[in-house]
Amino acid sequence: MSRKLIIGVIGGGSTASKEGIALAEEVGFLIARADAILVCGGLNGVMEASAKGAKRGGGFTVGILPTGNKADANPHIDLPIATAMSTARNLIIVRTADAIIAVNGSYGTLSEMAHAFDLGKTVFALRTWPMDKAGVEPSLFVPVNTPREAVDRAIASARKAMEGEKPGPGFVK
Repeated sequence: MSRKLIIGVIGGGSTASKEGIALAEEVGFLIARADAILVCGGLNGVMEASAKGAKRGGGFTVGILPTGNKADANPHIDLPIATAMSTARNLIIVRTADAIIAVNGSYGTLSEMAHAFDLGKTVFALRTWPMDKAGVEPSLFVPVNTPREAVDRAIASARKAMEGEKPGPGFVK
């Protein structure tokens, strides 16, 4: 039995630009239309916009919250996960996602990108931090121009990653 793809959307909260909010909402909508699950940080800004777009597209959303209170999730989160881990929750978001799309972003987004690079996961970058001088391997940082390109490439990458997954202990065919 195969599972749905999980696409992570990372980006700024209160620092997100109006352009970033609009792009994130479209990204979320396209993720839902691709029948994938959206995982994000569950709060405001890019996280809320992407979850709002996913709900508009009929999708399912997961919010990995930095707080210990599920009520802190934005209203578009179906499954709030209260970690009480502050920014350490960024690693959970990255590990949970099969592919990652970065929209806009601040320092938290940069830390999520670093976790992704460390894990060998590609970040599809939509108007986010430039990495051209950071020494990041080009296959791990892929600038994209539109929400459609971001989602299409992330879905293709997630499918490839899922094909490479090995069943864990206790797996019964």
